[in-house]
Amino acid sequence: MRAKGPTLYEVAERAGVSIATVSRVARGLGQISLETRTRVLAAIDDLNYHPSHFGRALVKRQHGTLGIVFPGLRGPYYSEVIHGFEVEAIAAGMSLLILGAEHLPSADAQVLGMADRADGLAIMGGTIGDALIQRLARRDVPIVTMARAKLPGIPNVRVDNYASTLALVTHLIHEHGYRRLEFVGNIVGAPDALERWRGFERAHRDAGLDPPSEPLSSAFEHTSGMQAALHILDLPERPRAIVCGNDEIASGMTSTLAAVGVRVPHEIAVTGWDNSPFARYTTPPLTTIAQPARALGQQTATMLLALIARNGDVEEEVVLSTEPIIRASCGCRFDPSTRFAIVNRQPNSHKEGAIIDELVLA
Repeated sequence: MRAKGPTLYEVAERAGVSIATVSRVARGLGQISLETRTRVLAAIDDLNYHPSHFGRALVKRQHGTLGIVFPGLRGPYYSEVIHGFEVEAIAAGMSLLILGAEHLPSADAQVLGMADRADGLAIMGGTIGDALIQRLARRDVPIVTMARAKLPGIPNVRVDNYASTLALVTHLIHEHGYRRLEFVGNIVGAPDALERWRGFERAHRDAGLDPPSEPLSSAFEHTSGMQAALHILDLPERPRAIVCGNDEIASGMTSTLAAVGVRVPHEIAVTGWDNSPFARYTTPPLTTIAQPARALGQQTATMLLALIARNGDVEEEVVLSTEPIIRASCGCRFDPSTRFAIVNRQPNSHKEGAIIDELVLA
């Protein structure tokens, strides 16, 4: 059985022309007589020849592919970012290579290999070091970074992690009077989480309070939130409010607290980050911060495509806004006529549709 399809040489032999002529006909280039073109197209059809993607890539220095490098691929946040990126890639006729670099010992080599197979790379977060990114940029690989601090000369897209966290923690301190708060999440190699921690610290300093010396480190997963809750329950003095680095941690936290009879928010208030689809349906509904994950992916892809096409000036940095979404888990009551959480007598700006058990906040 034949292992490979027909080659360019076989088509040329069948049509009685050079391989250069076959290549020009296949790509629709050059001045070719009608008779020769007809003969070559007939040979292509007879042999069912498909031009090599890699051959076109060598000639045009294009692959029709975008690469995207993530720290990991778990959870609704990453799927939303990928979806947004994919929408723009497909609209541009590009395919997608995805690399999850978390815990990958050969991550740098994998990224270098991806750079040889893609027209440009989007690199997310802090898993890939600055030195490698700058090395790729010096090789003229089109790169857009996202969800991290900007590097000189490399376009970047991120969301505002600092201001919304500052606003949320300020709300917990001033509106609810909480004085002992804990931040749960890993800030090492996680630029987004680091900015959230800094907002957490600033809110304490602005209120004349001393923040914890460091976060309670936790992976950004439901099971890690459960483990963090068990750790907090063993503390000699429990925090009055827990600011979680994402909604998955918060979900594991609230479910574990409920399982041992600790009432949220009466005994411990809990907040999240991301405004995941499930956040409004937890018990109680989760106070969190909405970030435009899908728009993050779309904006990154748009900038990368413009960079590849050398289509005018590409913005150096785009910062997408975020918004605190106040629900019941922080201790706010709900307006019974609208079911919106009230903060300073103002409802949320969009409908939540949460069904609240009035006894939860009684």
